[in-house]
Amino acid sequence: METCDLHTHTTASDGSDSPKDLVKLATEVGLKAISITDHDTIEGLDEAISMGNALGINVIPGVELSVIAPKGNMHILGYFIRQDSEHLKATLGIVQQARANRNPKIIKKLNELGIPISLEMLEQLSKGGQIGRPHFARALVELGAVKNVQEAFEKYLKRGAKAYVPKSVLSPEEAIETIHMAGGLAVLAHPFSLKCENITELKGIVEGLVERGLDGMECYYSEHSPSFTQSLIELANSFGLVVTGGTDYHGKAKPYIHLGRGKGNLSIPYDCVKDLNNRLEEKAFHA
Repeated sequence: METCDLHTHTTASDGSDSPKDLVKLATEVGLKAISITDHDTIEGLDEAISMGNALGINVIPGVELSVIAPKGNMHILGYFIRQDSEHLKATLGIVQQARANRNPKIIKKLNELGIPISLEMLEQLSKGGQIGRPHFARALVELGAVKNVQEAFEKYLKRGAKAYVPKSVLSPEEAIETIHMAGGLAVLAHPFSLKCENITELKGIVEGLVERGLDGMECYYSEHSPSFTQSLIELANSFGLVVTGGTDYHGKAKPYIHLGRGKGNLSIPYDCVKDLNNRLEEKAFHA
């Protein structure tokens, strides 16, 4: 079966692989297509697409936007976005500035807790990309404050933890509109992160997003069980949403997640790419 991975991160945000190295890895593991979906940035797309053209692998331009959630965490993925969209660039600029404003506040909290973390250390870890909480987590590991990245989030960085600082995020409507104005498709990422009690509660949230223009849902995902994946596929089909999938690969930042395979047993059919393309063509026809 031809496979793909439509949710990956590079050094442009909080991954450890450069865009070109990630594309090279995608060819090595036999993927037919990959999407680069860095957090709140499109800076790595040109490099990735250029390498994809050279190696003969389909690289889909993407982005991952954090949005306000009724509970848990909600992210919206954008696929086939136009990188020259002025509205997209303006929105990303606002979000990136909010992220930059948050970092010194986290540093201050950690310093007050006796941890000698610095902006310079984080800049070195980010390799010129955006600085996010995964970079803080890796720094905490290097400083010996925690044993691993998971402990860093649990003890210091997750919501309610000692050094947590909330981030300014978009509303779901703003995220979906931004993606659509850039000519892309808006997809709900990893529904498990919404922390819904049951599929009925999730259905209510998805219904609200569909009313706002949602195009698809990430059903295949590293943290989704086979039974939950099937429930999501059925839910997506009931709303006429495109079924997509991705591993959320971050490289060394999430060493237990492997490109194209997740935790080892994930396989994302290339039909997801075909269905996204079909939906894009349908929307263009009716525009």
